[in-house]
Amino acid sequence: MTAIAPGTTPRSSPRGSAARARLLRGLLPALSLALVLMAIAWLNPRAISYFGFNLMLNLAIPIALATIAQMFVIAGNELDLSIGTFVGFVGCVTATWLRDAPLIGIVVLLGSIGVYALLGALIYLRNLPSIVVTLGMSFVWQGLAILVLPKPGGKAPDWLLSIMSFKPPYIPFPILAALIIAAVVHFGLMRTSYGVILRGSGGNAAALRRAGWSLLKTKIVLFALTGVFGVLSGMALIGITTSADANIGNGYTLLSIAGVILGGGEFVGGRVSPIGAVLGALTLALAASPLLTFMHI
Repeated sequence: MTAIAPGTTPRSSPRGSAARARLLRGLLPALSLALVLMAIAWLNPRAISYFGFNLMLNLAIPIALATIAQMFVIAGNELDLSIGTFVGFVGCVTATWLRDAPLIGIVVLLGSIGVYALLGALIYLRNLPSIVVTLGMSFVWQGLAILVLPKPGGKAPDWLLSIMSFKPPYIPFPILAALIIAAVVHFGLMRTSYGVILRGSGGNAAALRRAGWSLLKTKIVLFALTGVFGVLSGMALIGITTSADANIGNGYTLLSIAGVILGGGEFVGGRVSPIGAVLGALTLALAASPLLTFMHI
């Protein structure tokens, strides 16, 4: 046994302190969600029900998808200030071309994902600040959305309305969809070898380069994934609202960033948590409207 000198206290190792800090950081999303749910239950107990969750979390799915989209960019030490207007653009395309001319709508949406991938390549090759590039693209997406749909209108495709109005037994659809999104992205990003490489591009780019991996390719993949989930977010939003507006997704930029950070992500180091990001998105969806409504604010 190791004797401890009188008058001294054992000090925890730096590794133990770091582990506790990571544990607390990981518990923050669940704790935040629990506190918001407790406040809602106290203010209006009837809201904690199947119908209540369906109503309160009505917009949680598109917010969660936009948050995951932002998470991929943050995983590469970048920031996307155009995801909100991109969601609005996708919504306008979904409510018009995807319904009236499905082939054209699919081509446009796939092309928009390609544009996102090219943005990743441009940022890496020219060493440009992602904030500046994506801020500029936010005006481009906004302008394209207005060109596609100059005034609010359009209609969601029938198949999309059917998907977003699905009501499974026992578990509200927004919660079920959030669980599926979190599980799929967590497995792909946190449990696969290529997911480690994608996160490594933000955590230790120099080591990744020395190992022979292409940082250009990882940047393109991360931005392409952002485009994919941005498209899914815009489509889900229109499936819920049934019609579109060029400004419908503008608030999603700040919501997505807040969701990633609240979910345990960090702006540097490639440290992100898909499960935490989804929990953060659910927390924001509950706090942004239902909680304030019950507080009469």
